[in-house]
Amino acid sequence: MKKWQSIQRLPKKQPLSLNNDLAPLCQAPDAQIRSPKIVFPKGAVDCHAHVCGPADLFPYADERIYTPPDARLESYSALLHMLGIDRAVLVQPSVYGTDNRAMLAALNHQPEKFRGVAVIADNTSDRELEELHQAGVRGVRCNIVDVADKSAGLPIQYLTKLAKRIAPFAWHLELLMHVNEYPKLASVFEDFPVDLVFGHFGYTHAKHGLKDPGFQGLLDLMREQKAWVKMTGPYRICDGDLPYADMRPFNDAVIEANRAQLIWGTDWPHVMVKKQMPHDADLCDLFGSWVSDPFLRKSILVDNPCILYDFPALY
Repeated sequence: MKKWQSIQRLPKKQPLSLNNDLAPLCQAPDAQIRSPKIVFPKGAVDCHAHVCGPADLFPYADERIYTPPDARLESYSALLHMLGIDRAVLVQPSVYGTDNRAMLAALNHQPEKFRGVAVIADNTSDRELEELHQAGVRGVRCNIVDVADKSAGLPIQYLTKLAKRIAPFAWHLELLMHVNEYPKLASVFEDFPVDLVFGHFGYTHAKHGLKDPGFQGLLDLMREQKAWVKMTGPYRICDGDLPYADMRPFNDAVIEANRAQLIWGTDWPHVMVKKQMPHDADLCDLFGSWVSDPFLRKSILVDNPCILYDFPALY
């Protein structure tokens, strides 16, 4: 278990710090917000965003690999208003480890508008899980991108144990992982006890292609209604800039696999982007160009998130 915790970079009884020496400051999102051309349906949900800071109130963990500029709730709320998006899911960023306070403060600010995905420690109690649920948390995130030894496969015993803990709350397990690194993905998760959510189209770089066994396994899990996919961060998994043409086939593939298992998000504030910073209005319009059917848009933006994140229906 200690090995898994080191992979997760989850600090355990470690001091919090603003020291940026070993965790360089990353690029900030575009400060000039503007409206997209697309008009989102009522009740639309941004299913993947982070709040970071203020650092003097919610300092970052020493064991982080980057330092985000403050991306505060006020800025994000203004962005949502400009984009025409009504609700959002805040995902615990890795820079906070298992310290969910910044996310929980945001959830508490507008509980009717936000849901959360937390990162929990091994010693998180059932009472603490109940408190997270009452605060609006509906899932747990595991970052396994940085597993050093891929030959050992997925830490399925750990993930299954975690899933059984969250199952009574009807939560899902969100995985940040490169599915191309796990060619037996579908069989490994065949009998998993909770829904799985995969970020960034499965986080497989476009260069690996649609026929990659891991990505095909993800599509199989979608067809069996065992996995959801976040249509997020195309700029993270292709080499070019907008309109990220190399990612369009992946977009079409997940739609064909199961449109009822898809959700979308901005990925604001786009931490650790080392290429041209995408503008959120452009990302919204890119989604509109890739998903032109208004009924499908509503499913991905409203209906599916209401099911996964337990949002009330808006009339």
